This record gives sequence, structure tokens and C-alpha cells, in this order.
Amino acid sequence: MITKGDKNKARLKRHLRVRKKIQGTVERPRLNIFRSSKHMYAQLIDDVAGVTIASASTQDKDLKASIGNGGNVESARQVGALIAQRAKEKGIDKIVFDRGGYLYHGRVQALADAAREAGLEF
Repeated sequence: MITKGDKNKARLKRHLRVRKKIQGTVERPRLNIFRSSKHMYAQLIDDVAGVTIASASTQDKDLKASIGNGGNVESARQVGALIAQRAKEKGIDKIVFDRGGYLYHGRVQALADAAREAGLEF
């Protein structure tokens, strides 16, 4: 039987394997995704300086009122559009996508597609 802890260990191993290969810079920051059962989080990170440039989540003031349940595909789309808007405000249009070890499916895919539609280039 596979427990939740085992699944998360496997995801963290996948995440570390991916993180060895990609790195965010000032010109092309890393879009990092975290998915919990109730919420979605996205951050634009400059790994060289070690700073978060912008962030968005289903917990944000801008989205919290319009989102009932933060753990669905529609709310992930809204987070993707919001992170893209905040990136554009900072003058960023090219990013490196870090799916955080999650499968590119469902909420992760919806967030990425919404960010692309809003103008971010992966």
C-alpha cells in the first residue's frame, strides 16, 4: 500500500532531479509551483540572487473572494493568469517552468496554460 508520505517522498525526489537541471535568473526567472489539496501557489524566483520576484496563490486578497474552493482547475487557471500579470508588471515575459515534481496534468497544466495565454513564454 502506498501512503501519502511515500508519494510526497517520490515527488520531492523528482523535484530535486529537475532542479539540478534548471535555474532561474534575473532575465528568465523560474516559475515554481506548489500544489496542496486545498490551494495552489506560484512563485517567480531568481535563483542567482536567491529572491522571490513575484508570487500568486489562491490565498491572495485579489483572488480569495472570487474563488470558493482553491483546489480545483478553475482556481489554478486564475492563479496562472495572476502570476503572469504580476510578471508583466515587473517587465518579465520569459520564464523557466518548474512543475515541482508534479505530473504535468490537471491543476499544474491549467496554471501553466493560463500563464502562457496571459503572455508568458516558457
